[in-house]
Amino acid sequence: MELTTVNIQINSIVGRISHQCDVLFRVIDLKESDGQKVAVLYGEDYRLIADAAFDDLVVIDPYEQLKISKEFRSLEEQSYELFQQDIELLMQRQEYTSTSGYHHDFSYFQVPGRVLHIDGDPAYLQKCLSLYEKIGVPVYGVHCNEKEMHLRIGDLIEKYRPDILVITGHDAYSKSKGKKSDINAYRHSKYFAKTVREARRRVPHLDQLVIFAGACQSHFESLIHAGANFASSPLRVNIHALDPVYIVAKISFTPFMERINVLDVLRNTLTGEKGLGGIETKGVLRTGMPFKPTIDE
Repeated sequence: MELTTVNIQINSIVGRISHQCDVLFRVIDLKESDGQKVAVLYGEDYRLIADAAFDDLVVIDPYEQLKISKEFRSLEEQSYELFQQDIELLMQRQEYTSTSGYHHDFSYFQVPGRVLHIDGDPAYLQKCLSLYEKIGVPVYGVHCNEKEMHLRIGDLIEKYRPDILVITGHDAYSKSKGKKSDINAYRHSKYFAKTVREARRRVPHLDQLVIFAGACQSHFESLIHAGANFASSPLRVNIHALDPVYIVAKISFTPFMERINVLDVLRNTLTGEKGLGGIETKGVLRTGMPFKPTIDE
């Protein structure tokens, strides 16, 4: 692997020597702290934020970047294929129910749940919006700094009237700031929790607005207690950038009369139950009839 400590600048792809370069980061800001040059880092594939001194960073060779990127894209493709199988089974079951066991040739239409996705990272937001579109989930995307989300959430809910709300971005636990039970030891967990509480003040019922909240290493318990249906991260591990999409898409395509088993929702995420969890929740898909593809004037 070609490594260098020179030419670290905004948008450089780097690894941390102290962590054996286990995660690729994008440099999003440069600053000084106690006379030392420090870079602010966003995970390239994980929703993780970190600060690191320049002497702990190495620029990753483009060939190595491509190699690691291919590995992640392969995992993403596997998750997408498994998810598509799940959705097809859901659709077949719903068609069977809607046509009374295929005994009647009813024409019907389906209305998946609308998603409002608020993300602290504009690049990750675009990745997620592309996947929502590919899957067929109706979505509104808003980029917002994590610290400002609780100030904007009320107006955004009023404007978009979502069935499902995603509150995510970047987060991290810092051992130097306190125990894992202390929410103040986390970069953005307290802001995610504030945003969830404000959303629940507007829509209190857990099945009228389904909420996913959190990012890498987030304070899972606080987010659930604040009113989230699903959150990260039970074991304080990193979560993949696209994990929120798979969770809420499954909810969006599950009929509103059915309850979702938490393990079923987590099964096709890239992180699984170590990084994601939640409570029993109803789906939000609704079926109507008749379906009229065109209306004659």
